[in-house]
Amino acid sequence: MEDGDVSRQIQQMVRFIRQEAEEKANEISVSAEEEFNIEKLQLVEAERKKLRQEFERKSKQVEIRKKIEYSMQLNASRIKVLQAQDDIVNSMKESATKELLRVSDDAIAYKKLLIALVVQSMLRLKEPAVLLRCREADRKFIEAILKDVKREYSEKAKVQAPRVTLDTRVYLPPPTGVDSHELFCSGGVVLATQDGKIVCENTLDARLDVVFRQKLPEIRKSLLG
Repeated sequence: MEDGDVSRQIQQMVRFIRQEAEEKANEISVSAEEEFNIEKLQLVEAERKKLRQEFERKSKQVEIRKKIEYSMQLNASRIKVLQAQDDIVNSMKESATKELLRVSDDAIAYKKLLIALVVQSMLRLKEPAVLLRCREADRKFIEAILKDVKREYSEKAKVQAPRVTLDTRVYLPPPTGVDSHELFCSGGVVLATQDGKIVCENTLDARLDVVFRQKLPEIRKSLLG
């Protein structure tokens, strides 16, 4: 074989090898590009998923904060409403308390009321002897009604009336502290056993408290609906 033929065959082989190498290189490049794109998409999707999760987490936190703030505002509003209702009810009770001070202005009616209060207390205690305490201003009324009290008690209880001792050393506080927080008494009496172990408070203020507690639902409904 001549040198020219050998040279041509060598060049053909070189071109073939080069073409094969180029094609292989292209295949590798395409495959690498595809793998890169796939990995890039996976990374992008993973980051998107993280972002979505973070967004959902923060959205839930915002929603929870909104609910908490709404609940706090709602509770604050309810407290204000309840406070306003209590203020109205307490104002009514204060007005009623001040009205009690006028009860003793009518001497005849007040004496009848005192008789009823003392007899009721004696019936509750059912003791042979009781200690009676009143306001100093009411002492003359009490002394004047004791006979009527004993007679009415005997008629109702069908027994002899107990011995009543009027406490002339300690009196119920006068109604001078209505507009303050001092103790005061608008009228009525307090009876106790001789040893002081059993006490029956039958003052006008105590009766008002009892009635007020019992009628509070009706009062709220009437005033506030």
